[in-house]
Parts: sequence; structure tokens; C-alpha cells
Amino acid sequence: MARAIWTGALSFGLVNIPVELHVAVRDHRPRFRMLHATDKSPVKFERVCLRDGRPVAWADLVKGYEYSKGQFVVLTKEDFRAAAVEKTHRVEIVDFVKADEIDDRFFETPYYVVPSKAGTHAYALLRAAMQAAGRIGIAKVILREVQHLAALEVIDDTLVLTLLRFADELADVSQLPIPAAKDVAKAELDMAKALVQSLAAKWEPEKYKDEYRDNLKRLIQAKTKGKPIKLSAAETKHPADVVDLMERLRRSLAQKAPARKTTRVARKGKRRRAA
Repeated sequence: MARAIWTGALSFGLVNIPVELHVAVRDHRPRFRMLHATDKSPVKFERVCLRDGRPVAWADLVKGYEYSKGQFVVLTKEDFRAAAVEKTHRVEIVDFVKADEIDDRFFETPYYVVPSKAGTHAYALLRAAMQAAGRIGIAKVILREVQHLAALEVIDDTLVLTLLRFADELADVSQLPIPAAKDVAKAELDMAKALVQSLAAKWEPEKYKDEYRDNLKRLIQAKTKGKPIKLSAAETKHPADVVDLMERLRRSLAQKAPARKTTRVARKGKRRRAA
């Protein structure tokens, strides 16, 4: 059985459900190490003092915050303990909200919530109540000494806890050159809508592959066996010029229309995460 990364309790009101958190996503891309080009030996990175150029041992390191150029204030372990909120082993639900009220940009890392044997009934009860109410829980949890905001959702039959970004972590989009909403020509809009509809499909995540990762693995496998390998070059796609937009839309429709069958997909709200 997979090892839990956290154990504690899921709490709401006066109810506490003993649970574990398990990773819900995995990175399958190959990992690389830096090597010395001449003899292919692994390279060790050292912590070096910028002033005297000498290596620094872990025991001689402190944490500093650069409040102005070249000026630091040092924070001790006692400072971090003083700043920390109460350290608990609880996922504490503070609110239940509608899922489509949360902007997708807030969502970060998901974890599976698994009950202990003593908590299976309460787990199932909470899951059923959330499904009936059509809401997700907003919780606070401390992982690796850091407090996080999180969303508790029902996905299939599993409670999934996804770490959320705090509101002030989102960049201000008003600083970006986003075009303002305005009327567009009906002919352009109709053609663009037709192109969107021609690409409509059901969400099937299994059909989307990480081609870069697959190519890397093929290259690695070939090199370990000393065999040559030739990968097919990816087709270069050129962005449409603004003045050529209608013609590009016509060409796109001409390519897509005979190749695939239109499928209508109903979407409710911004996100479809919970049943």
C-alpha cells in the first residue's frame, strides 16, 4: 500500500474523522543529473560564501531576508516558531461553498483523503452530505510547517483535498495588455464558433499524451543500447496574422469538417471536479 505523506484528522464542527493524505499526482518525466563533460562524472554543488569564496557547512548557515540590496535581516528558529500558527494535525473545514464560485487559478496540488478503519462511516457520511448539498469544503491545514488553504471535494467516491493559493498570490491581470471586450463582426464570430464546434469532444484525459516525455524515454533507451534513433520532426504551426484571420478560419474549417464528427458537450459552471 502507498505510504501516507500526512496523518491526522478531518474536522468540521465537532466531528473529527481520522484520515491520511496520499499523493494524487506523479511526475513521470525523466530526471537528469549534471555531469562533467570530459569524464561523465556527477558534479557536486557546494555552498560557497560569496565574500571569501570558501565552502560553508550546513551547521554554519542561517536564514536571511534581503530587505534592500545587500542588506539582510537574520531570522532564527525561535523567530519562525513565534510566527507559526498553532501546529495541529487537522484538516479544519471552515466553510462549505459552491464549486463554481472558485476561480481555477486558485487550485494547486491535489491529495487523496483516505480514512482509517475507525473513520470509514463518518467519511462516507460526509461524502454523501457534500454530494447532496452540492458544495465543497474550504479548509486550513499545516503541511511541512507551512499553513495552507485547501478545498475538499468529492471526485467519484473519493474525497480529494487540493491546496489552494491565497487571494494575494494571484497576479493582477489588469497590468497585462488584455484587449477590452467589444463587438466583433458577425461573419467572423459565426466562423469562429463553427470552428470551436468542429473541435468539440468529450473530455477523455487518457487520449492526451506527453509526447516530449515519450521522446525523451525513447532517446534514453536507444542511447543505453548504443543504437541510433530518429524522431519525426514536429509540424511547425504559424500563428494567423490579424489581417488574414477570416482566411485562416476558412482553411481551419475546411481541414476539420470532414475529419471529425461534431460532439456537443454540456458544461455546467466553471469546473467539473465533483459529482
